[in-house]
Amino acid sequence: MITISRERPITIAILALGGLGGGVLTKWLVDMAEANGFLAQSTYVAGVAQRTGSTVYCIEMYAADKAQEQGRTPVFALYPVPGDVDLVVAGEMAETGRAIQKGFVTPNTTTLIASSHRVFSIIEKEAVDDGIVDQAPVAEAAAKVAKKFICFDMEVLANETGSVISSVLFGAIAATDALPFDKGAYEKVIRDTGRAVDRNLAGFAAGFTGASRPAPAAKKEEVPQAEPVGANGRALARRIDNELPAATRVFALHGALRALDYQDAGYANSYLDTLTRVHEAEAKVAGESRQFSLTTEVARQLALQMCYEDTIRVADLKTRRERSQRVRDQVGAVENQPAHIVEYFHPRIEEICDTLPAALGGYILRSPRIRKIMSPLFTKGRNIRTSSITGFLMLRTIAKMKRWRRGTYRFSVQQKLIANWLQRVLAALESDYDNALHIAQSIESVRGYGDTYERGLKRYEEAIR
Repeated sequence: MITISRERPITIAILALGGLGGGVLTKWLVDMAEANGFLAQSTYVAGVAQRTGSTVYCIEMYAADKAQEQGRTPVFALYPVPGDVDLVVAGEMAETGRAIQKGFVTPNTTTLIASSHRVFSIIEKEAVDDGIVDQAPVAEAAAKVAKKFICFDMEVLANETGSVISSVLFGAIAATDALPFDKGAYEKVIRDTGRAVDRNLAGFAAGFTGASRPAPAAKKEEVPQAEPVGANGRALARRIDNELPAATRVFALHGALRALDYQDAGYANSYLDTLTRVHEAEAKVAGESRQFSLTTEVARQLALQMCYEDTIRVADLKTRRERSQRVRDQVGAVENQPAHIVEYFHPRIEEICDTLPAALGGYILRSPRIRKIMSPLFTKGRNIRTSSITGFLMLRTIAKMKRWRRGTYRFSVQQKLIANWLQRVLAALESDYDNALHIAQSIESVRGYGDTYERGLKRYEEAIR
């Protein structure tokens, strides 16, 4: 029997999206290999676009002294070969799935390192209902097909340390011992770059610690409890405790507080009036045996429909203090350092009419002649600098118009939509509980404004025919 032994390079595959630092991570690995007596090569194949295809980086390295001893120069691959990849690094969970699908991960060979966070694809974002893909099956498959699987939320650690995710991934690689280099060699590469050294070292240390910990036990995702603030918020919470079953209270409180923030206490109580009516109808048809699933679903969907997006709401959210602070945190602005925020707005004539008094807005939208005259005024978007006094006051003035929202055209249209939906739900409940639940869920497709709203409304109307 002839046994064939094969010396091969160490092969690394990195799957990353634009902006996740795949190129930086690749350079660090190549520089570290060459600084420690290895021959190394890196190549990459770019995806079609940021979310229609990831960039795949291939790194191969081989000990220079071993090559010299053998009297041969290694020939490196231009692309990872399935079955021959020692280390796979995925910048987020969807890329983990792609790595497995491409055959890069094998049980006896591959160490797989992945961040558990998601960067949602265009398909997921543009879905009219909940289009987010469940990543739990990906994690389960990864644990089965990899020799070693390291997975935790590295984006959170990058944000906490003020670094980038590539430095956290670099630390996770160091902790796995998948490569023949000690921790000091990794840290030296970061120092030698001379760029954001302290932050990248902090990210590296966080990644090293995270990968060294045992994997946490899987927990069932639960809806967080809402925290009522102020007299109105506490009054709403008391009413929910007195009038609604325990199974629905978490969603009901979230919805009521959302309506309170969106409009006022009267609007929030109107939300609870409707919810109580649905609960009473469900209780008559043994809703308790179904854990009041219908009331819970209506609590969720009704809040979304009552708190629809319009120019008033957008202006309000864009000028809140917490948004300004969030942007400052994202760009790393320190105290007393100016940060200029420019918001892009492109309301069409439909969104403008939505905010007008109901009679006037409806009249304009029903008149082809007026629409033809006015539409050219709203064909281009506008950049508004909310960090300036003029831009901020412009949007705050629009946000203050919420006191007149009940008289706007969109409010009248939305109330008719909600009333029609609830009527269908309650009518179906009398004869078919599951059908009532289906109708309650179907309105989820109606969201946003503009083209998104119109597509969702059309989808909803088709579903309930």
